[in-house]
Amino acid sequence: MARRLRFTGTGSEIGGCPSLHEDVDSGEVIVHGPPLTDAQDVSQLKHLSEGEVAVVVPRELLVDWAPKARTRQVRTVGTDEFGDLFRTFEHTAWRLETRRRYASDEATSRWARFIETGTVVEDLREGSPVSAFRGLMRAQTEQGKRVERVRLVDDPPTDGQRYLLESAKGNIASGEDIRNMWRADADRLGLPAEDFWLFDSRVIALLRFDDDDRLTHVDLITEPAEVVRCAMIRDAAWHHAVPNQRFLAETASVDQE
Repeated sequence: MARRLRFTGTGSEIGGCPSLHEDVDSGEVIVHGPPLTDAQDVSQLKHLSEGEVAVVVPRELLVDWAPKARTRQVRTVGTDEFGDLFRTFEHTAWRLETRRRYASDEATSRWARFIETGTVVEDLREGSPVSAFRGLMRAQTEQGKRVERVRLVDDPPTDGQRYLLESAKGNIASGEDIRNMWRADADRLGLPAEDFWLFDSRVIALLRFDDDDRLTHVDLITEPAEVVRCAMIRDAAWHHAVPNQRFLAETASVDQE
């Protein structure tokens, strides 16, 4: 069975070599880079077995990108503390959404009406969860803060993804910037199938789901290498994602062909 490898980082600005990857199951680190080829250099190595290749790695690559511990230090929080992050972030809140459905969406009356009519009817009564969240996002973005999301979409979109594409209009009206990307394009870019929020390029809120697509808990991660990795994911996803309105228009034009 093939390993599940996750790109960790590179010490090169051009070409991506040498680089580190991590086996997400075993925790083993895989290094690739320019081989040590000088015979006098190779002769000084101890325990170099037949078939092994010595790789030259800058010390900075290991310092910056190698895992500092076998198990990352995370802090698991409940929904209340997770919700507080949307009130306390200072500059940016950025989300990558990768799942094909979210059970929490399907537990609402909005979902039932969407499945019946194909449109989202907003519940904007004072005190409703939708009204409260959008009011908070409006207040935050009016202060100049940024709230952004990239959502992966299958071809064809699932019911859950069509629901989010439609409901995004209300979020955008409240100040969010939501963009979309076809899953095939995300796969070509090597984006991971992880759901997370990145707050102020400092705190990762990794969303954990069970097999029924229900959010079970949130892991907060502040390890610098992990934060930088998620920031790199953000930059790549944001660069290639399409604003929601244009994505909807392009999708509609394809459906009409």
